[in-house]
Amino acid sequence: SGRGAGAGRCVGMQSALFLAVRHGGRMERGGRRRSEPEEADKGRMKRTIIKDWKTRLSYFLQNSSNSNKRKSKKAGKQRNYFRPSPEEAQLWSEAFDELLANKYGLAAFRAFLKSEFCEENIEFWLACEDFKKTKSPQKLTSKAKKIYNDFIEKEAPKEINIDFQTKNMIAQNIQEATHTCFSAAQKRVYSLMENNSYPRFLESEFYQELCKKTPISRAAQGT
Repeated sequence: SGRGAGAGRCVGMQSALFLAVRHGGRMERGGRRRSEPEEADKGRMKRTIIKDWKTRLSYFLQNSSNSNKRKSKKAGKQRNYFRPSPEEAQLWSEAFDELLANKYGLAAFRAFLKSEFCEENIEFWLACEDFKKTKSPQKLTSKAKKIYNDFIEKEAPKEINIDFQTKNMIAQNIQEATHTCFSAAQKRVYSLMENNSYPRFLESEFYQELCKKTPISRAAQGT
């Protein structure tokens, strides 16, 4: 579908805004100096982007905290995810897996994908990670059908951008679900994120702010 193709490219208006803000000074040829009104507009755009980021990030952090509180309720554990130090944030640029393995980093990346209108990619990847950990055969089958209905079938609400052959193979495999039902599709989506969205995330204003010594605000600390 058209939506599926768009999901793979992940090129939204918000991405253009990130690049415009970060590289705004380079977009003008001939070395023309930016006027004060233009600089003011640039500042307002940057503040709006950061504010949108904080709203999305707070949502994903809150969901992560609530989920882990429910899972660890018997042990009496509660865990909040605080803003990382600049040094910790800089580690995320060394490898995509470093970003995904960090709860705060994962929430930040999800917020970024949401801004690019392709959050279904990370949601599918996370659903596959959960699926592979499922032990009950009954739950494996029900989860496989839900993942197929949510992400794979034509016109699915969160349809991902994978080829027709892979979709057909999944449709056949979920009839007798195994832990490898979605392996090929998950690798494809992982590659899309690593090669396209991840580099843009590292260039984003929000990630650059996390790597600075001065925090954005207390509101984005996940407390």
